[in-house]
Amino acid sequence: PAGAGTGEAAGAPPVEKRADAELRSLRTRLIAAIVLSVPVILLAMIPALQFTYWQWASLALAAPVVTWAAWPFHRAALVNLRHGAATMDTLVSLGVTAAFLWSLYALFLGTAGTPGMVHGFEFTVAPSDGASNLYLEVAAGVTMFVLLGRYLEKRSKRAAGAALRALIELGAKDVAVLRDGVESRIPVEQLAVGDAFVVRPGEKIATDGVVVEGRSAVDASLVTGESVPVEVETGDAVIGATVNAGGRLVVRATRVGADTQLAQMARLVEDAQAGKAEVQRLADRVAAVFVPIVILIAIATLGMWLGGGFPAAAAFTAAVAVLIIACPCALGLATPTALLVGTGRGAQLGVLIKGPEVLESTRRVDTIVLDKTGTVTSGRMSLAGVHAADGVDEVDLLRLAGALEHASEHPVAKAIADGAAARVGSLPTPESFENRPGLGVHGVVDGHLVLVGRPALLVEWGIGPDPQVEASVAAAEAEGRTVVVVAWDGRVRGALSVAD
Repeated sequence: PAGAGTGEAAGAPPVEKRADAELRSLRTRLIAAIVLSVPVILLAMIPALQFTYWQWASLALAAPVVTWAAWPFHRAALVNLRHGAATMDTLVSLGVTAAFLWSLYALFLGTAGTPGMVHGFEFTVAPSDGASNLYLEVAAGVTMFVLLGRYLEKRSKRAAGAALRALIELGAKDVAVLRDGVESRIPVEQLAVGDAFVVRPGEKIATDGVVVEGRSAVDASLVTGESVPVEVETGDAVIGATVNAGGRLVVRATRVGADTQLAQMARLVEDAQAGKAEVQRLADRVAAVFVPIVILIAIATLGMWLGGGFPAAAAFTAAVAVLIIACPCALGLATPTALLVGTGRGAQLGVLIKGPEVLESTRRVDTIVLDKTGTVTSGRMSLAGVHAADGVDEVDLLRLAGALEHASEHPVAKAIADGAAARVGSLPTPESFENRPGLGVHGVVDGHLVLVGRPALLVEWGIGPDPQVEASVAAAEAEGRTVVVVAWDGRVRGALSVAD
């Protein structure tokens, strides 16, 4: 991510476009490989399908697969060769190339190109007929299956990051910047460190910063997963893409673009997409030693067959067979398939798996730590308890508090309003309403001056505490609940607790 503001950093368009282009390219190569390889394999395996010039038709079909469709493997092998290294791609390229080159030799210089030649389905090769054997189906088939594995692996990584990318793309697109006391809206990409910007209730915070004016509650569930809004005031840090759930804030930008916390989440997705499972990394490490060993074994096989008096064609067939057998088709297809099934099933259950190495490491897990909110809870606040003072009817407590909270956008207020409506039915409309960011709300309902919020709000109005209600508040908070105190007409009337 390189944009100046959270919007571009969050969505990381260049990275997304590049990954999408790679996936489309793999899909195109895979489809072409399947369409062209299946006839080649069928012709080689079923003699009844072999017509007069079937072997030349197989060559025409297999050539694009081995050259164009398999190019990602050949390109990776060449890059590794220039650096004196070898990976699984090297083995794939070596096996496919050896099978194809031998088939060309057998067709043009051997007897395999003879019209009407029949290629039987055999498990062994007679020592005298090496120049009549084709491996076009091997070259095309290996390419097709390894491409399938590579495509499944790439798609599973993209799917694993889709949920997080969807959240990241919800970042603010524009911002009301404050310059010389005048507000003007600009694209978030133009926001610079040190700029002051305004965040109204319900708006998303454009980028990471520090509150310089105002007091409010911020819904940071996108980043923290915690459904209870965080109270912020002057001097507190806020995170880009979180939602202002309370009053007006003025924030000074401290980090923009690639430096924001949201951009770091985007990089986490990129790292997950680029990760390899441990077995894949092991295969690459083994390949570094295995490739030269395979080549030496192939040369030794060639020498032993020639030394044993067998024809050169049969000796080369045996050497080529060694190179083909060394091609790691099982790892190329089985590992990505297992990763696809694992990450896909995790996504169905709402589990976001960071990368293949994480999925593979679960076999060694003996302790699990769960984020409570949204994992073992619903992720939504709801009314959990009603604590009425002596002589106060719970219905009156819910009715008056619920009516006032219904006018607020705060998640805790919404939970109280919904819970009150569910228990007592329709709620009256407040005659007046005022929100006090970070403290609560007050207004007139049915002729009563009602206050709902923190104890500090009641202190401002000169309302003293009620010992019984205070005890209920302490007990509810000990259980991890969020509690608000309700008062009207100058007296504490009770408390309401909400929980996820």
